Amino acid sequence: MTALDWTPNHGLPYEPVPYRPERMPADESLANAADLRRRMGERRTVRMFSSDPVPEQAVFDAIAVASTAPSGAHQQPWTFVLVTDPEVRRRVREAAEAEEQVSYEGRLGEQWLEALRPLGTDAVKPHLTDSPYLIIVFQQRFFLEDDGSIRKHYYVDESVGIAVGMLLTALHLAGLAALTHTPSPMRFLGEMLGRPRNEKAFAVIPVGYPADDCVVPNLHRKSLDQVLVRI
Repeated sequence: MTALDWTPNHGLPYEPVPYRPERMPADESLANAADLRRRMGERRTVRMFSSDPVPEQAVFDAIAVASTAPSGAHQQPWTFVLVTDPEVRRRVREAAEAEEQVSYEGRLGEQWLEALRPLGTDAVKPHLTDSPYLIIVFQQRFFLEDDGSIRKHYYVDESVGIAVGMLLTALHLAGLAALTHTPSPMRFLGEMLGRPRNEKAFAVIPVGYPADDCVVPNLHRKSLDQVLVRI
């Protein structure tokens, strides 16, 4: 079988198109990379949000950036549910806190609780109602046909994880704060938001501006030489 015979998208023919972007000059590439490194080095996970409104288009654009992520067989197995309704966010918080309470009372285990202590977290999650937006990311475990039949998706966890990383990057570069919240279990989210049976909640991401009195843990990231292995 040759490359031209390969049909990854369910029988659709392989139809290559030219991709020849203009090569960026080295000095511009270095400057852009250094600036991105600096800006992303300022990113922090925020748990104290202002209720002030944020430009909605910036959130839309960040989700659009996330949806450009690479995915297994280009199946794009993600759905981003944008929740602004205060009553829905109240219900999400109530259900999430109920699950978190059980977790902090023993379901997580002492080793996990010990790892969380430097973050100062507990079962109370005000960010779910204080932030003006919640982006609830669902992974499509399989494709659901109109007739109810299913078609397998590939590398779903990896694909959606990459998309969430790109979403957090886009939000930060737009001047917005975010938090990756993963109450466990999250089955209540699909039921509450009326999602189809092929979708499973992956992460809840509050989005907004940091509160005026926002504080974050005094943590330090690993240096480049601690994470990079050059061979």
